[in-house]
Order: sequence, then structure tokens, then C-alpha cells
Amino acid sequence: MLNLFPSSSCSCLTIQNPNKLSSLDSITPTCLKPNTSSLSSSTTTKPSSQNLSFKCRHSNNYFEQQQQQHRFAPKPPPTNDSKSGQPRVFVGHSVYKGKAALTVEPRPPEFSALDSGAFKLTREGYVLLQFAPAAGVRQYDWGRKQVFSLSVTEIGTLIGLGARDSCEFFHDPFKGKSDEGKVRKVLKVEPLPDGTGHFFNLNVQNKLINMDESIYIPITKAEYTVLVSAFNFIVPYLLGWHTFANSIKPEDNSRVNNANPRSGADFEWSR
Repeated sequence: MLNLFPSSSCSCLTIQNPNKLSSLDSITPTCLKPNTSSLSSSTTTKPSSQNLSFKCRHSNNYFEQQQQQHRFAPKPPPTNDSKSGQPRVFVGHSVYKGKAALTVEPRPPEFSALDSGAFKLTREGYVLLQFAPAAGVRQYDWGRKQVFSLSVTEIGTLIGLGARDSCEFFHDPFKGKSDEGKVRKVLKVEPLPDGTGHFFNLNVQNKLINMDESIYIPITKAEYTVLVSAFNFIVPYLLGWHTFANSIKPEDNSRVNNANPRSGADFEWSR
């Protein structure tokens, strides 16, 4: 609230309860001179009109604080482009060596909707291996990369692989189609001679484009341990079992058991 207190020399603007103003704003009182022409005549009884004005000055620190708050404010979460209501997340793990690089990325399972409103697993997830040959020092030619998809069973083979064990996987992307046999992919995992890790060797023969390329990369024991740990963690998710676990509700147990009597689980546990 503003109160005006006129004086003989000037009219000044004062403030009642100044604590309500922000510390960043200040009001400068302005001295207003009365109209001397209207006071020259002593016979004039009409009071002279005075124009009051005030200036509001903002401190520069206010704008600086606003800019800093905007600069260091937390960024909003990623935009949601999926239909499930959750933002999509992409992860991977890479191993870089002198002659090649290997990137390991999980791929989620696929589900289909049923008429009842439930969902059914239609395709298990997998782990995608991407091999890229070296193009220079700490440089890799990802345009020439070769890929290999590990199924859940193949992942289990790598998990149980011993230090002196080896395994081999064969894939034909066109199996059961007209171009069957024209593309051949063989992934070999063999122990290093000194027993400190494994060799990953991917050979791809593509008769469609007359290409035969082999990319190999040594994986140390520590690096292989990290891969095995990641495989152990992701396998239940590739099977889609996490979606089943998240959908379990206490009130649905009796209804589910009664709806599927042919499973025989109740008879087995009641013995």
C-alpha cells in the first residue's frame, strides 16, 4: 500500500510495510515540484493538481539468477513414443580391440493380443552381436559390420562354456525360402591358447553379393565374465517371464487355476 505525504518543498512517495517488496526490486522516490504558476495568485482557492509518478528499477542480479536457473534446470524425461506408456530405452555393451570391435545388444520379445484382452508370447527375444573390422587406430568400419543373432538356447551354451571349451553356431537367414543356402553364417567361440579368454570368430559367406568375410576378436576372461553376467540377467526378460511376473495379482490366483484345469497342477500338489 502506498501513502503520499506532501511537504512544503516537494511531494514524495513513501512505502508502508516495505517488507512485502522483493529484495530484487526497489522503488525510487521522485520529488515532484508543484506547479508554481498555479500558486502565484493568492486569490486562487482551488488546489493545484499534482502529477505523481514513480520509477521501478529491477536489479540485474534477478535476470542473472533466472538465466542460471534455466541453464542448470534438470532436463525433462525423454518423450514417450511407445504405445505401452513407457519410453523406449536402448542399451548395449562393446569391446574394442586392435583388429575388430564387438557390440552386444539385447532385443525384446514380441507379444500378440488375444480376444480376451490377454497377451501371448509370439517370439522370444534375442541378443544381437555386431562385428566391425578395424579401419585404423581406434577406428572401425561399421559400414562393413556383420551381425549374428543369438537365441536363448545359444546364449545358454555361452553361459555354460568352460575355460577350455568351444562351441559353434550355424545360421542360414533364408532357411525355408527360395534363397536357402546362399547366405551362410558361422560363429565359432574357441579358447585362447593360454587359457586367458576366448576367440569370437564370425564367418559370413554371401553368394548373392559374392562376399566372403571373416572377423575375429579376442575376448579376455574378464570381458567374457561381464558378458556371461549380462546374459544371466537378461535371459528371463528375453523369455517374457517378467511380464508374467508383473501381471500376477493375489485375487487372480483362484480364477486362473479354475480356468485352466487341464494343467493338473492342483492334483499334483494336493497329493
